[in-house]
Amino acid sequence: MDEEKKIEKILNGDKLLGLIIRNTYYQNGIAFFTEDNFSQQLGYMNRPEGYVIPPHRHNLVSREVIQTQEVLFIKSGKVRVDFYDDSQNYIESRILLNGDVILLAAGGHGFEMMEASEMIEVKQGPYVGEVDKVRFDHVKSHDVIIK
Repeated sequence: MDEEKKIEKILNGDKLLGLIIRNTYYQNGIAFFTEDNFSQQLGYMNRPEGYVIPPHRHNLVSREVIQTQEVLFIKSGKVRVDFYDDSQNYIESRILLNGDVILLAAGGHGFEMMEASEMIEVKQGPYVGEVDKVRFDHVKSHDVIIK
């Protein structure tokens, strides 16, 4: 797999809707994939045996979160993710496989399990239930565009 396929950006114009880090991604050291202003920070670390990250704690820092961003870890299975713009218009779809990680940064999204799948989800809290989202109709199967 070539380098640009190990990290995939899903864009609507210049707006980042999603960022996929494929399970084949590899580099030495540390890399962060998100802009500093993102409310969800996503990075990768590859450290050799014996490498030490010094003990630390995080300071209490007031932050304002105005948009929920989430990260999904595909633990097993095969998942189709559908991307939508802010006006609920379908853009395109991608297939996620076990070991892939996706940051959902903006716009809308929906999922179809193409196989029995396990996912781990991380997003900001506190959880406010249905107040946090608007549900809408999913793309019809014959209109799906997988890139």
